[in-house]
Amino acid sequence: MQGIKYTYTERPMFWRALILLLAALSAFSVRAQSPALDADDDDDVPPPVQSGQPAPEYPPQDLSEAVLYELLLAEIAAQRGDAELAATTYLRLAKRTRDARVARRAVEVANAARAPQIALEAARIWQAADPKSPQAMRMLVGLLVSARRVEEAEPYIAKLLASDSGTAAGGLMQLGRLLDQNPDKAANLRLVQRIASRYPSLPEAHFAVAQAAIAVQDENLALTELRRAAALRPNWEQAAVFEAQLLRRKSPQQAIDRLVGFLERNPDSRDVRMAYARLLIADKRYAEARAQFEAMLAAHKDDLDAIYAVGLLAIQAKEYGLAESNLKRLLELGYRDANAVHMTLGQLAEEQKDWTRALEWYRKVQTGESAVTARLRSANVLAKQGRLEDGRALLRGIEPASPQQGVQLVIAEAQLLREANRHGEAFELLGGALAKSPDQPDLLYDYAMTAEKLDRVDVLEANLRKLIQVSPDHAHAYNALGYSLAERNERLPEARKLIERALEMAPEDFYIVDSMGWVLYRLGDLKGAAGFLRRAWEGRPDAEIGAHLGEVLWMMGERGEAERIWKEAGEAHPENETLQKTIQRLRK
Repeated sequence: MQGIKYTYTERPMFWRALILLLAALSAFSVRAQSPALDADDDDDVPPPVQSGQPAPEYPPQDLSEAVLYELLLAEIAAQRGDAELAATTYLRLAKRTRDARVARRAVEVANAARAPQIALEAARIWQAADPKSPQAMRMLVGLLVSARRVEEAEPYIAKLLASDSGTAAGGLMQLGRLLDQNPDKAANLRLVQRIASRYPSLPEAHFAVAQAAIAVQDENLALTELRRAAALRPNWEQAAVFEAQLLRRKSPQQAIDRLVGFLERNPDSRDVRMAYARLLIADKRYAEARAQFEAMLAAHKDDLDAIYAVGLLAIQAKEYGLAESNLKRLLELGYRDANAVHMTLGQLAEEQKDWTRALEWYRKVQTGESAVTARLRSANVLAKQGRLEDGRALLRGIEPASPQQGVQLVIAEAQLLREANRHGEAFELLGGALAKSPDQPDLLYDYAMTAEKLDRVDVLEANLRKLIQVSPDHAHAYNALGYSLAERNERLPEARKLIERALEMAPEDFYIVDSMGWVLYRLGDLKGAAGFLRRAWEGRPDAEIGAHLGEVLWMMGERGEAERIWKEAGEAHPENETLQKTIQRLRK
């Protein structure tokens, strides 16, 4: 082993690697009792064989000098942080030995090295060497889908589902999450349909097809499959809620009728009653929504999650007294996440512009992940009280736990300045931070948005284009640049391409949907614009989206409908400048 060199100070690392290696060597001289070499826990590493399951039997391996050398070389490389060398060495050894244990270790190391091709090749060896291993098949499927090779993954998915009839239903329900990694949604739908066709009597199979259909915006197919699932399992809450969500896009009343019918048969269904209450709130039927809250609490008086949900729904319905009483009751009952309740009570006080009480609630959040968020909100409340400098001082007094958190604190301070119409100071603050971290995506985006407020279009465009180079998948960078061009009525074909690219990456982001409608309006396609803007408004009734939709409807001659939209937007956001300017301009 003369090829292995180390310094005196590296000997502890050497011995650690050697201990790991020796712990695994028995697998090569006797029949294995464990399917894997020792490894640190990792999200990408499949779990070991559970107690109660028979341990797989592997053939013994000859531990030749060459095999021992490469095993030791791979482990020392891993200990020294050279994950790529460790992965390639383990892959080479897996090819030579065709041993499932070595191949599995190669996958683990390759995943840690962010080397998907090596991991995929090793996973193929692992699965071929141990074809009955569900862990090997799951790993191979995940890597194939990540590599956008879903057709190759299909036989392994089918085999996994068929291997245990008891797990097929659960596996079908996980298909959507698994295939999310592949951007070809049409290919995903075809695969799910082929897989699901093997299980026509399982409602989960039809549910899986419905999920895949929604990803390609085929609502008719999704509804058909959900109704087949409901016919097979009439009391399935999840299918009823999903169907109502789809129906709401076309007819809120049909969605309500679907849930009412379900509740008539299943009056104790908490999830469906919550979904029903949400629909009533969205339809501004607050008195009926409150009746549902009361029914929920009567049926689930000791259910802390139900109490919390009623509190949140009551906030949506602006039933502030009911919301506060339920949230305080949670604290009295010892709810497991008191910080979350304190945060919600603080936001409830903010909603009512009770700044003093909001600060009191936020001060109670001293530990945990919410502590920094509570201070950010406290700084915002201080600024709303006219104490901007106190808010800035609070932010600057937070010791960032990471560089990313430091960036977020700078951005939060800049936001306080922008809200106080001190855009120049915000611009300088962000510019200083950007000078220290010139490729930081969040700073680039925020700096560009602040430049827009100062009519520095050159800075806006330069920074957004740089952001697209630094983060090619940053949907909001494409959207912001495209929307800026559309708003200025410049280079509209380019603006449309940019927004289309953003929409490909984030098809359910309603601000991007709004941008698509706006650029179509600028291009003269009123009908197309109205379609996108209606969808954006239904998904997020934001003031600026309402301003855009109202303008398009006004220009189409649907002035009564435009006035209705503006009225709704104005009631929710009475101080929105864009909305007010749009209404004044068009009513002249």
